[in-house]
Amino acid sequence: MTQRPHYKDKNSTQTLREGLREYYALNPHVTPPETQPPEFAKILLAHDVGHVIYGCDTGMYDELKILPLFWWTSECTFQTYLKMKNTPAVDVMYDDMIREKGILWLYGAVLRVLPPLVPELISIWFKTRKRQNRVPFLEFEPLLDRSLLDIRQEFSLLQFIK
Repeated sequence: MTQRPHYKDKNSTQTLREGLREYYALNPHVTPPETQPPEFAKILLAHDVGHVIYGCDTGMYDELKILPLFWWTSECTFQTYLKMKNTPAVDVMYDDMIREKGILWLYGAVLRVLPPLVPELISIWFKTRKRQNRVPFLEFEPLLDRSLLDIRQEFSLLQFIK
């Protein structure tokens, strides 16, 4: 049995920087931000930081869960997401995934995880309404040397990490 990554432990005292390093080591298939154009690299890195802060992996369930978590708990609101999504680099990311796996795989994977995910998203939505204290998204650098537990406590995220 493989050991659970430290960054996924909701009470991890690992720093965000250490968690990010572990995330990349455990997910070699993830596109390294430094290989992308600067505008997209910043968005990609912020997304990867989110995976660590929210304790999410790269499977379809967590990929579909992390977007609403961003929208409802971070500075990356749905409106911000729509603006970022309209950049050519983000289109390239989606196009690459479809080219690599196929459109049927993508829709099939989404349909398989939606039934168990929807009740969790509804619960998250109820818990995050009227939230004021939002996690930094693109300006996350001040958090890099803080422990994940400290960040999760400050932004009331422990309830969303399994």
